[in-house]
Amino acid sequence: MASGFSGRLWAGRELVDRLARQSPARLALSVFAAVIAVFTGLLSTPFATASDTRAPFVDALFTATSAVCVTGLVTVPTGTYWSAFGHVVILVGIKIGGLGVMTLASVLGMAVSRRIGLTQKLLTASETKTTRLGEVGSLVRVVIITSTTLEIAIALLLIPRFLVLGETFGRATWHGIFYAVSAFNNAGFIPTAEGLAPYTGDWLLLMPIVVGVFIGSLGFPVILNVARHRRSVRRWSLHAKLTIVTSALLVVTGSFLFLVFEWANAGTLGPMGWQDKLLSGLFMGVMPRSGGFSTVDVGEMREASWLINDALMFVGGGSASTAGGIKVTTLAVMMLAIVAEARGDQDVEVFGRRIPRETLRLAVAVSFVGATAVLVSSLLLLEITGWTLDVVLFEVISAFATVGLSTGVTADLPEAGKYVLVALMFIGRTGTMTLAAALALRDRRRVIRLPEERPIIG
Repeated sequence: MASGFSGRLWAGRELVDRLARQSPARLALSVFAAVIAVFTGLLSTPFATASDTRAPFVDALFTATSAVCVTGLVTVPTGTYWSAFGHVVILVGIKIGGLGVMTLASVLGMAVSRRIGLTQKLLTASETKTTRLGEVGSLVRVVIITSTTLEIAIALLLIPRFLVLGETFGRATWHGIFYAVSAFNNAGFIPTAEGLAPYTGDWLLLMPIVVGVFIGSLGFPVILNVARHRRSVRRWSLHAKLTIVTSALLVVTGSFLFLVFEWANAGTLGPMGWQDKLLSGLFMGVMPRSGGFSTVDVGEMREASWLINDALMFVGGGSASTAGGIKVTTLAVMMLAIVAEARGDQDVEVFGRRIPRETLRLAVAVSFVGATAVLVSSLLLLEITGWTLDVVLFEVISAFATVGLSTGVTADLPEAGKYVLVALMFIGRTGTMTLAAALALRDRRRVIRLPEERPIIG
């Protein structure tokens, strides 16, 4: 019997190794789906809910997918519906989703063998977009050390603040840890029924969350590069520079436009003092990057603010980060290409580097696939729900970009609509191009190239 079990184990390992070599992306999707299935099972148990009854399968699946995909959209109120066990399950799902299943697999491999094998390197390279396999070991260490250190630092800032606000030590500690992990991993889950609305003017509570969300949205390759060359900005990689600069510009633009459109809105910023308005503006400028927290009622925002949020959410954060969307480097490359075309330049250049044409084609493909996913999902939800386009589009983009902001209608979705958002969250987290690569049977390599002829554009 032992021999038979060992044989099946060895055969399974051979299958995993073969899949990892042939299609790391396909294996990544399979493992990610398996992790979601496990957490769905855990949340389906009676003791995962506060009422000690089994949660409906669709709600357990939706919450598990939202947690592992670090989204934050919910069909049931997290703070009151789930028990303490359910909250722990959600928190662990957020942590695993933030690190990336393939990164976690490499960490386990390091713990067993004290080194990373080729299979694990291939898997992690697919998950983290690392181009050189030799960097994977360093990246994995930075992922674990940086994420855990920042989460602890955020928690240590939040716990005393919750104590000052009147919470018990145990409750303050739990809330500090939960918000810290949820913030850095851009998950947007909240463990309390009232959320962050009571703290709209609390700089000491909200700023650690803002910083955690922003750093988490930059991406682990950026964190690795900046950590290595923290004393010399000139030695930062082009990817790090593009990510940081574009991210900062999006935060400033988003905050400014939110303040402009909501300054006098009685349902959001209107009743606040100017200091609280500035804090809320900064907070809401960062959250569409994929954070998902909110200090104001999103459903009371003006439609112009919804549209700005749609755009910011669709872009998302940095590549290989805890954020979703098409990623800020995708936007940066396309904008640079437009500028180069307007100036008549043959090459796309920035920061003393030339961007290859292949990168521009990939940026266009990512954007198109993302827009197609949003379009198809929006059409489905419009037919399923009968809601207006502005509400549907906001929910769809929030799910695709794994943001978690909502106008307040997620819980009212019909069952079919919930499944649509589950699929969209999975696609958004695993990446549009990763999904495309996983579904592709093989790369097409052509020996003969056809003659070139240019169609008329525009």
